[in-house]
Amino acid sequence: MYQRILVPVDGSDTSNQALTVAIGLAQAFHGRLRLIHVVAEMGYSTGLEPYGGYSGGLVQAIREAGSRVLADGMALARAADVEADSVLFDEFGGRLGETVADAATEWKADLVVVGTHGRRGLGRLLLGSGAEQIIRLAPVHVLAIRGTSATGEG
Repeated sequence: MYQRILVPVDGSDTSNQALTVAIGLAQAFHGRLRLIHVVAEMGYSTGLEPYGGYSGGLVQAIREAGSRVLADGMALARAADVEADSVLFDEFGGRLGETVADAATEWKADLVVVGTHGRRGLGRLLLGSGAEQIIRLAPVHVLAIRGTSATGEG
């Protein structure tokens, strides 16, 4: 049923739970995964202007952290004997939902599996909802995995 499963990962517990579910689906349907890490919203979350407010060291640290998140996710997929690859998106100034939707279209994904922190009220208003953006913009079905803690933080 689902042969090409796209999984945005950020290294959080909730993201790792979504990855675990995606691995199980890939095993059940003999599918493959594409893990993506998007650092495109840093300007929005830090208040810095896209491109203009980053030092070279910060940009490199962000890329290295994203690469580590992807490597950790790939190790989990390999350990489960699931075919997977990964892509790092670091175009500063882009939006998470748009980047994920574009990646799903380009790769011809059947499903997107994403973790949601379950923020509500002011936290959601201030931080936005990445999962909500993805659900709204994705060109395919989206499975949202809610974190297991009482706070929704994973």
